Amino acid sequence: MINISVIISTYNSESWLEKVLWGYQTQTFRNFEVVIADDGSGPKTRELIEKMQEEVKYPIVHVWQKDDGFQKSRILNKAIEASRGGYILMSDGDCIPRADFLEVHDNYKEEGYFLSGGYFKLPMNVSEMISKEDILTGKCFDMDWLKKHGIKSSFKNNKLTSQGMKSKFLNFVTPTNASWNGHNSSGWKKDILAVNGMDERMQYGGQDRELGERLFNYGIKSKQIRYSAVCVHLDHKRGYKSQESIDKNNAIRKHTRDSKQTWTPYGIEKREKQQS
Repeated sequence: MINISVIISTYNSESWLEKVLWGYQTQTFRNFEVVIADDGSGPKTRELIEKMQEEVKYPIVHVWQKDDGFQKSRILNKAIEASRGGYILMSDGDCIPRADFLEVHDNYKEEGYFLSGGYFKLPMNVSEMISKEDILTGKCFDMDWLKKHGIKSSFKNNKLTSQGMKSKFLNFVTPTNASWNGHNSSGWKKDILAVNGMDERMQYGGQDRELGERLFNYGIKSKQIRYSAVCVHLDHKRGYKSQESIDKNNAIRKHTRDSKQTWTPYGIEKREKQQS
């Protein structure tokens, strides 16, 4: 019986995805699967996943769809359907989890809530130099090691260094909203299904937040864990980003908030919700 299904989105980023999958090899929480939500990658990604399936101690499920531009919402819905756990954590193929990442999500999970995490952004030079050994030993989360490679002192470094009561205090006082963030959020599968998953009209820009807004409308609350559930974000270009997509998504999100919508007819099930 799988407890947590980790859904990781990817597209033609084998070197980054491999680092991320090694991060899940280090997890102290063991009862999980990884479901790769692959938005049309070529054969190199499939080959990497097949190799990693033989090398890691956790199950990996590869869910693929034909390349049709940026259709992350669509592949995430397919991955949600394919997942076997009663609890879902969504992250990206550029976010390496610290060894306690899943343990934190498991400890904080609660009926009636979803969890909202953050990430620690790395520059390209550090992203490229991180090795398998750096991940398995946890060096890439060590602030002294990162500073040796050019990371500057910043309040944001607390995301990596805070523990215990300090991380709980920073979670409590942070002005950042506890929204659903596609790189580090988790919730109950039954709640995600109750709002019909991702809205597939939405491409790049806030589609994860819109899911969270429907969960709020459904009565689910959120908890902030951005200083407790730690992952480092590898740098990359965003060729799929467009103002047109962002404007369209903002309009959908506004409608969701204004109408208190809980169900999207453009989600996992392509239908209007039946009135009871």
